[in-house]
Amino acid sequence: SVSQGPTMIEKIEPINILLMEDSEGDVRLVQEALKEGKLHNRLFVVRDGVEGMDFLQKRGKYQDATRPDLILLDLNMPKKDGREVLGEIKQHEDLKRIPVVILTTSSSEADILKTYNLHANCYIVKPLNLDEFIRVVRSIESFWLSIVKLPTGEK
Repeated sequence: SVSQGPTMIEKIEPINILLMEDSEGDVRLVQEALKEGKLHNRLFVVRDGVEGMDFLQKRGKYQDATRPDLILLDLNMPKKDGREVLGEIKQHEDLKRIPVVILTTSSSEADILKTYNLHANCYIVKPLNLDEFIRVVRSIESFWLSIVKLPTGEK
């Protein structure tokens, strides 16, 4: 008889997603869309760029923060905007491998160019209606979290 080799039973860990978004409505839309999705995920939400960097660097009230597998980043946020946050993430030795998906209302060519120059992994313009928005979040989920192989661990 031909041996099939050992069968692997993988324990499915939840995917950790950090959403940096100041619009309450958009936060709710992302939560809804992810809830309906097929993947087991945990969504962490921060409302501005300063809080976002605190979360990623485990500072202050975020000392026990979970390292995200994926970051959804709005460009236009208070205190520190998404462009600054993206620049900091991608210059940071330990954070730069976390994929960053820009999710913004800006379709400006300059913003698109600038964020790719700062090494954004993906740029998506927010659709204005609910169904489209949910479709976009699900496509992010299925592409980035099902198809793409992400680096694991700290190093």
